[in-house]
Amino acid sequence: MKIGLFSLLFLPLFTSFIPPKENNTVKAGLKMQDFVIKISKYAKDFDPNFAIIPQNGLDLVFNKIDPSEGLNEKYLNAIDGMGVEDLFFDKTLKTDSYRYSVLKKVKDRKKIIVSDFITNDSDVEKVVAKTTEEGFLCFPRVSNNEFYKTIPSEIINENSNDIKLFSEAQNFLYLINCSEFKTKSDYIKAISNTNYDAVAIDLFFDDRPLTKADLEQLKIKSNGGKRLVIAYINIGAAENWRYYWSGNWIVNDPVWIKKQYPGYENEFYVQFWHEDWQNIIFGNETSYFKKIIDAGFSGAYLDNTEAYYFLYNK
Repeated sequence: MKIGLFSLLFLPLFTSFIPPKENNTVKAGLKMQDFVIKISKYAKDFDPNFAIIPQNGLDLVFNKIDPSEGLNEKYLNAIDGMGVEDLFFDKTLKTDSYRYSVLKKVKDRKKIIVSDFITNDSDVEKVVAKTTEEGFLCFPRVSNNEFYKTIPSEIINENSNDIKLFSEAQNFLYLINCSEFKTKSDYIKAISNTNYDAVAIDLFFDDRPLTKADLEQLKIKSNGGKRLVIAYINIGAAENWRYYWSGNWIVNDPVWIKKQYPGYENEFYVQFWHEDWQNIIFGNETSYFKKIIDAGFSGAYLDNTEAYYFLYNK
């Protein structure tokens, strides 16, 4: 989400009426807060240091999804960092002032990852400078890496430190599309030959989950330091290539699949508060999160937390 819900809910002071669509958005936002908190508790019961990093959906840090209501401490205590896309560059070199203002409220408490897609290569240096100046982890995607499928040749703040907590990370690799790698061995070798402090990857390679042995290899940097390996998981939209997808599912059947994700024909926003969806994601032996934990990941990168907004808005 590249806009603030608060700006959508602003109404003249002489009225307290909130349109139904916006009221539904707030209610859904509260349910997303609860969802993330429950996921965090489940994961941290296995490993207290397991990192929970929601991407986008920045208004979730506030009580009632409203900046005027102050920070939601329960939500903040449940997460270890925040990811945001297209903050300083979105088609042009321009800062998203609203989302930037939100991040400034929490950056001293939570590690922030910024992954801007920079279509103009000559602006990469400026975006990196701005991001690092703010103390954010910077993962700039240049023109050939919109979909997180290549490993950049340069690492910002490269080091040999042992990284045990996400708060210690000084750089970040976001590599959730493994289509550029012919084999799992090639994929693991390419990552292992880097010195990134934290790496976000998919649980699966060619529809098969990575193993504990794979993760043990990936957790060692090329220089011998230890790093975190974070599992990408989409908690706000169902993806029809995943193991949980039934071949006959369509929008509204099951009832919690609500609308297609614009621009991605294989993804569908869901009523993420529905019991069936939550059972797919966490809380039981066959859940997606249990597979992540069993594989030995250090944390999870929660995508589409802003689904609460897009369920009711374009």
